[in-house]
Order: sequence, then C-alpha cells, then structure tokens
Amino acid sequence: MPKLWNETIEAHRRAVRDAILSTTAELAAERGVRSVTMSQIAEQAGIGRATLYKYFPDVEAILIAWHDRQITEHLGQLAEVRDQADGPADQLEAVLRAFAHISRQSRGHHGTELAALLHRDERVVRAQRQLHDMVRNLLAEGAQTGAFRADVTPDELATYCLHALTAAAALPSEAAADRLVTVTLSGLRDGHSMPDDRRPPSRPEHQGHHAGRSTL
Repeated sequence: MPKLWNETIEAHRRAVRDAILSTTAELAAERGVRSVTMSQIAEQAGIGRATLYKYFPDVEAILIAWHDRQITEHLGQLAEVRDQADGPADQLEAVLRAFAHISRQSRGHHGTELAALLHRDERVVRAQRQLHDMVRNLLAEGAQTGAFRADVTPDELATYCLHALTAAAALPSEAAADRLVTVTLSGLRDGHSMPDDRRPPSRPEHQGHHAGRSTL
C-alpha cells in the first residue's frame, strides 16, 4: 500500500479518535458520566456504533483517553513556556502563570463525577509528579542564585506553589489568576535564610511528591 495512502488513513483515524474524545468529554460535562451512552457518543460524533466500538470498549475508556490527551497537552505547554524564558526565576514565573490559567480553564471538571473518575487514573499521579519535579527543579536552581528563599526546601516550596495555584480554578477572571500568581511568587522571595539552629527538622523527601490535586 502506498505511503501516502497509509498516511491518509492514519490521519483519518486520528481525526475520528479526536472527535470521539472531545464529544464524550462534552457530553459527560453536560449530562454526567453515568448518563452518557455509546449510542449518544456515536450520534454526536457522526459515526456508527460499530465504528465507535472499534476504537473504545466503553465510555470510561474514552474519558480516560481524553484526559490522557489533556495531560500530555498541558505538560507540553508548561515545558514550552519554561523553555522560552531565560533563567530559573523567569522560567518559574512563566510555568506558574501557565499552570494557573490551565487550572482556571479546567474548573468545570472540579468537584464533579467526571473529576472523581479521572483522578483515579495512575497516569494522573505520574503527571502530578512530573509537574512537581519541574517546579522543584526551577526552585532549586533559583535558590542557588539567590532568586528564591533558601530557608524552605524546594520540595516544600513546590508543594506550596501547586496547592496555591489550584485555587485559580475558583477565580472569576484571568486577571485574578495573574494576581494569585504574583502573591504566590512573593512568598518565594520574601524569606531570609534561617540559622541552622532555628530551622525545623527535615522531613522525608517523598513527602514532596504529594503536590495537591492538579488539573492535569
């Protein structure tokens, strides 16, 4: 079979799959996960039920695949804005602003049946860890140059940032999300190093991975 034909078929399959994912997510957000049927998805996506079942066995599998796509896109966006900035301070600010806006855009999924389903997925845990590590590494680099406070570990500061900025989901505007980022950043810069005898005892490193429920 010619290469061009193969590429055309693959492009068509990707388009059908994307249509299935987007349609299912919209229906689940509107009606609730348990109210969505495969027949409704097929009708809304403009495909036959038999075709739909060739791609996915059930609604839950579709939603997990949709969320996996969202996670990949969001992590890609965060890495892109990080790489477009210079130096850990500017990079961290770019990442946190992007994360706050992603949180706000995803607010329709918070506290819903859909969120409960999606956040059981192990891939969400891995994505949260990747995000936490990205923020922690920038904080560690910035602390070495004096850009960020050194009296709190980068692990703990990363947890603070991500917990704080998930609150952007409840904010009414992008400007409000930006203000929250500004407040969060000020908390990273306002400290001074504590003498060793005043520092709190260190905690196990693994605790830094509990970065709060992200929107990823």
